[in-house]
Amino acid sequence: MKIINVDYHNIDREHICCAITDRKGESCASLKKAWMMERFDEGLIFKKLDVRGKVFIEYIPAENAWCPVEAAGYMFISCFWVSGQFKGQGYGNKLLEECIRDSKMHGKKGLVILSSKKKMPFLSDPKYLKYKGFQLCDVADPYFELLYLPFEKDAEKPRLKECCKKGVVDKMGIVLYYSNQCPHTEKYAIMIAKIADIEGLDFTLIKYKTKEQAQNSPAPFTTYSLFYDGKFVTNEVLSEKKFRNFLAERGL
Repeated sequence: MKIINVDYHNIDREHICCAITDRKGESCASLKKAWMMERFDEGLIFKKLDVRGKVFIEYIPAENAWCPVEAAGYMFISCFWVSGQFKGQGYGNKLLEECIRDSKMHGKKGLVILSSKKKMPFLSDPKYLKYKGFQLCDVADPYFELLYLPFEKDAEKPRLKECCKKGVVDKMGIVLYYSNQCPHTEKYAIMIAKIADIEGLDFTLIKYKTKEQAQNSPAPFTTYSLFYDGKFVTNEVLSEKKFRNFLAERGL
């Protein structure tokens, strides 16, 4: 199947895979597309299979990545997803090959991507990445792994900034950091903020609006990072049910 490059010229008519359309009253896809539009001049590339499904790869020069990573000269893969009926058909390999080709064409040292010790929601599968030659170059608490695929044997290893390695913040209560890198975060971040307000909880919502803010984050995953009493809890975008379970587990 054909791979489409989503850019200025077609973003209005192409869906972005993980949020095909907005439901009435929602702005999930539109906020993600607005975020992408602001990144195209910074080198963002979004490629997808020409289907209505979650088969895509998104990458950007690491200097412009919304991640606290030091990887000058590398291409940072922000999101890489092949789901459901499209798995096992070589589409992931084809998208990765496109990313490698583009990166080499732009003179990059290699690829870098945020993953985890084991497969986690919203993070790329470490087993697949390591099978494709990616190597571990850094870690952050509690489960994050920074993986890289160098194009040259002596290429300098990327690393995570110290600000994100311990998974801690200096504020108690519930603290949620998020950005519009993912079309789902705005909806669910606001939803749990409303629940916290109704329940009278100590809750702080912080949205990253610039890459500089994201590059100095207390957690590697700046799309969505939830902290409780100063410690990182999860990068999973929580539904109402999961958030209420989180509260119940802590007696809140």
